[in-house]
Amino acid sequence: MASAEAGDGDHAVVELIVCDETASEADAAAVVVSEEITPLLNQVEKPKINIFSVSYPRRKPREQVTRFPEVETTSLTQFVLWVWSGSRYSGLLCMAVSSIVYFFMEVLADVFSAQPIPLFETAFTRCTIVMVLSYFWLRKNGYSLLGSTHVRKLLILRALMGYLSLMSYVYCIQRLPLSQAIVLSFTTPIMASIAARIILHEKLKIADIGGLSCSFFGVLFIFRQLLTTKGGLVKAGEASNTDLSGSNHIYVVLVGLFSSITGGISYSLIRAGAKASDQPVVTVFSFVILAAPAAGLCTFAFEDFVLPGVYSLLLMLVLSLLAFLAEVFLARGLQLEKTSKAANILYIEAALSQLWDIGYSRTAPSFGRLVGCLLIFISVFCTLYVGPDKEME
Repeated sequence: MASAEAGDGDHAVVELIVCDETASEADAAAVVVSEEITPLLNQVEKPKINIFSVSYPRRKPREQVTRFPEVETTSLTQFVLWVWSGSRYSGLLCMAVSSIVYFFMEVLADVFSAQPIPLFETAFTRCTIVMVLSYFWLRKNGYSLLGSTHVRKLLILRALMGYLSLMSYVYCIQRLPLSQAIVLSFTTPIMASIAARIILHEKLKIADIGGLSCSFFGVLFIFRQLLTTKGGLVKAGEASNTDLSGSNHIYVVLVGLFSSITGGISYSLIRAGAKASDQPVVTVFSFVILAAPAAGLCTFAFEDFVLPGVYSLLLMLVLSLLAFLAEVFLARGLQLEKTSKAANILYIEAALSQLWDIGYSRTAPSFGRLVGCLLIFISVFCTLYVGPDKEME
């Protein structure tokens, strides 16, 4: 803007001249802004998709490759995860899986027969492998090996009762006919229900008593013929390998009952320890950490050590792995379900073993076997159909 003054006599004239600088200033400002924005635009335009650039489409094939195995394994493990997850029927199904695994162990031992291994040596090998597997299980999941302080007393008692039950059962099976030893071992679920009523104050309903009684009578029907042909309490000693007098035979039977009682108490302590520690594998580890060295001492003290061959060693490893799975599912089932209902599912092992024996040996089934298997299946299916109590859900 400029001004000029001119004089015309007495009058003064002032002329204002306005210069239009807004256009030039706007153009200059636009140039400056464009120069400032241009580098930013150039930086945005630089990353383009090519074969050397890292972009999001490159990650999609990798994600698809890693997801393919998950889709395949989910269909295989979905049932196992549902059984383990803690649903309404998880406790009963875990006990059923444990019984089926024990039955499968009997089938493997029957079909793939190997060199005879002493019982204490077999127990030592199995407990050692179970101890190693449970140790890595707990370490991998970040759990304490012996649980918290308030749980250790339960775990110690569980280990002691389980060890006494195992050792007395080995002693009993070495000196009694196999049929009598099996019948005595199947009194353990009844003892477990009584122990849970005393120790854990669980309600023992009439339906639970009826289910256990029906299953045990089924076991008696199955082994009735063997018990009668091999004699009763006194005559069975004559059929056994070792010559037992009447008093000695009664003593061995009492040892078998002691094994069942301690086993029943151990089941109750497994349930209490698994619920308190929130990890059923802790109860398995607490048992084998005591049973493994004790069985090793008994192996070298009371038996001659037999070096197993490659075939026998492989079979022992497979059976030990299955025993670990069976013990873990057993502890999980007792953790989730009331003892009387969970213990009744264990009788399914006896029925499946008899059916396998009938089919594998291709012999005509006896009436007692069929009635016994039928009683066990009716009792187990009724327990599964009724399901857990409302107070346990």
